[in-house]
Amino acid sequence: MTGPLSDVVVLDLSRALAGPHAAMMLGDMGARVIKVEHPGSGDDTRGWGPPFVGPEGRRESTYFLSCNRNKESIALDLKSEAGRDVLGRLVGRADVLVENFRPGVLARLGFSTERLHELNPALVILSISGFGHDGPEGGRAGYDQIAQGEAGLMTLTGPSAEEPTRVGVPIGDLLAGMYGAYGVVSALHERARTGRGRVVRTSLLAAIVGVHAFQGTRWTVAGEVPRPTGNHHPSICPYGLFHTADAPIQVAVGSDGLWRAFAPLVGLDPADPRFAVNGDRVAHRRELIDTIEAAFAAEPAEVWLARLDQAGIPAGRVRTLDEVYEWPQTRSQGLLIDVEHPTLGVVTLPGPPLRLDDAPYAGGREGHLPPPTLGEHTDTILAWLET
Repeated sequence: MTGPLSDVVVLDLSRALAGPHAAMMLGDMGARVIKVEHPGSGDDTRGWGPPFVGPEGRRESTYFLSCNRNKESIALDLKSEAGRDVLGRLVGRADVLVENFRPGVLARLGFSTERLHELNPALVILSISGFGHDGPEGGRAGYDQIAQGEAGLMTLTGPSAEEPTRVGVPIGDLLAGMYGAYGVVSALHERARTGRGRVVRTSLLAAIVGVHAFQGTRWTVAGEVPRPTGNHHPSICPYGLFHTADAPIQVAVGSDGLWRAFAPLVGLDPADPRFAVNGDRVAHRRELIDTIEAAFAAEPAEVWLARLDQAGIPAGRVRTLDEVYEWPQTRSQGLLIDVEHPTLGVVTLPGPPLRLDDAPYAGGREGHLPPPTLGEHTDTILAWLET
């Protein structure tokens, strides 16, 4: 299989979402990803549903399908001597190992960091934890929503401070996977010079804190504790969701130049001292939002979107997911892929978010593999180890 990482072999010992997402990203770029699963149960997400799809007795979780494309599956009991022996041989052939066990679990199975590097000094190890591998709470189990709360994200999200709200996808898991894949690629680049692997560590806590962005510096620099502002930006106005006569739209007036173009559309003088510069508009946010809402209520969304587009104001709809996947722009970016699944037949999956050069497909490989059934490639992988 082609791709920038086509000479890389990844062992995916992880389960749930953070580790599998990182390994899938590497697979999207052409790496051979071997997913190691426990016989009988496999990855936790194989049982996460509904929805489940497929024939009775061979049902597949759509959750599992979302984070395991471009992988092979081998079933190994790592509590058995035979399973540990196969894993040791796989480690010797691999370039990367991805794991998200609680800190210390892999060592208790006989595969401490030291042991892994004895078996393969060039191995890059990605270790993802909930709250970090050390520190006073380093041993805590990490689940996404718990991490969203502990890392402050829920206090930035939602309609008010009284209703802390989680993000609608497991964003801590996904970010940890993305940061982890970024760390792996960096370590592989370094290995090309040194010949030695290293351990890359991240956590759900680190990943969420890592994207606090301007909300973080509001506290660390300015001493302000951010609070949720619903669907309106805390530092830019007007920037958020507004209701028209028939549907909500979103508008981003991100500069004073845009403000001068936008204000006349809603019957305001751009030089009005209440709103002339962004700081004043933020200070008078409620008054300005009410004025815009009153103006927008007179016409349907399509009229306002055309008017805003003509004026050069960034704006957009609020789409449901089915509308997103039917949108020609989504399809034009290669963000939907069709794969031939062994029990489901041809299924359409959300695709990789990266395109290389002008390829019409997303990802770094010309074809994508379906998420594997449990142990589907055990015999093939065992045969490869004998070569």
